[in-house]
Amino acid sequence: MSPRIFCIAFLFISSLVLITADVVAQAEEPTLRAGAAAVDITPPIGISLDGVISKNGPVTGIHDRLFARALVLDDGQERIAICVNDLCMVERRYFDRAKNIVNQKTGFAMNRILMTSTHTHAAPRVPYGRVGKLDDAYYDTLVKLIAQAVIQAQENLKPARIGWGSFDAGKYAACRRFLSKKGSVSLNPFGVAGDQIKSVSGRSQHVIQPAAPIDPQCSILSVQHLDGTPLAILGNMSIHYCGGYQKGQISADYFGSYARHLTKKLEKHNTHPPFVGMLSNGTSGNIGAVMKQDRRKYAAFEWIEESGKQFADQTLNVIQNLDYKSNLKLAMMEQELDLKVRRPNADRLAWAQTILANPQQKTAHRWSKIYANEAIELSKYPKTESIIIQAIRIGDLGIVGLPCEVFTETGLAIKRQSPFAATFSMELANGSSGYLPTAEQHALGGYETWPARSSYLEIDAETKIRQTTLKLLQQLKH
Repeated sequence: MSPRIFCIAFLFISSLVLITADVVAQAEEPTLRAGAAAVDITPPIGISLDGVISKNGPVTGIHDRLFARALVLDDGQERIAICVNDLCMVERRYFDRAKNIVNQKTGFAMNRILMTSTHTHAAPRVPYGRVGKLDDAYYDTLVKLIAQAVIQAQENLKPARIGWGSFDAGKYAACRRFLSKKGSVSLNPFGVAGDQIKSVSGRSQHVIQPAAPIDPQCSILSVQHLDGTPLAILGNMSIHYCGGYQKGQISADYFGSYARHLTKKLEKHNTHPPFVGMLSNGTSGNIGAVMKQDRRKYAAFEWIEESGKQFADQTLNVIQNLDYKSNLKLAMMEQELDLKVRRPNADRLAWAQTILANPQQKTAHRWSKIYANEAIELSKYPKTESIIIQAIRIGDLGIVGLPCEVFTETGLAIKRQSPFAATFSMELANGSSGYLPTAEQHALGGYETWPARSSYLEIDAETKIRQTTLKLLQQLKH
């Protein structure tokens, strides 16, 4: 080979090597950015609380503060936001208002924002607990604060990497609906026989077994800065709440305790924005409170603090062994779904009016008067309700947003049939459309199925929501 030809060949090969190296470098260059923020949404004294039964009423004190915690992800092509709020539940119109503020101020697409409630019972239920203008003023402020969490998270966007995993938390969870022998359950509030469910306590010789399985998986999404500094952690567990409050006291429940303990361990004082930990509620509509791991009696809020710490410690073990990536594909889809409302017929309304007109009369059930009032309120509802179903893709992780208190059977079915390697669902996302029993659970009865403002969607709603969710996940995958 002549020197001239050798030189040309050498230059050609060198150019190919440089081009190839440049392509590889571009392929490996991190494109993912993430930002997180937490904004205080604690209501003032006097605001209406949801509370557990017999412990609701106005706020008289603050045990621990409530926050809207947001995570924003951007891969250069798609930008999505998840905002977890320390609230019992929030109607869709309020979340829509918050999303609209974000959109108007930043251009962030409303259909790329998932907003959800943790379902702590020591926080407002917006606007179900409303009694007056003081509540309305707080709700107006709340909407702006939730929006601000997303806006701040977007402002904190930095190059990042993500990993996900899970741990078994089944020892903390138990189904609170108990299948009982036919004919052993008393009349329901409407005076109708046939229910086979004893709820919550379920202590009876007639109980056969829990009416549904639990979802033992606590899912973890861990976000880090490129230097390995923790940026945010999003947990997800299918347990209703913890409880153990004092009347009138605000608390974020174990969801807040989890975030505090993670922050205490992971927050570093450097040039990065503050670390944000958050725990979302999975599909827990038929699951009880966080199960205690011993028999001792806990003081108010003590088990909340301890269980949050236990979940946080197990999360810290998980994140040490995750495979973090910075070139993940992001995508998000949502779909509107119109569902029928189970409004009372003429006979049910006549029954309700008779009950309420004679409040001293003996009734079939101790809650008959409550459900008579619920029948009147439900008669004011429209014939249909439009809800939002959302699905998110982060690499080979799927995240689902559902606007109801979803039963575990639905969450487990979505996990089994999802095309992604890992999937978890957030309930009470983008709205609060009541309990979502499966058709089989509707047939068994129990208070989660009784028509009221707490359970009003058509009996086939679960099937339609689940099928829509799986369709969205398939579309995101392909």
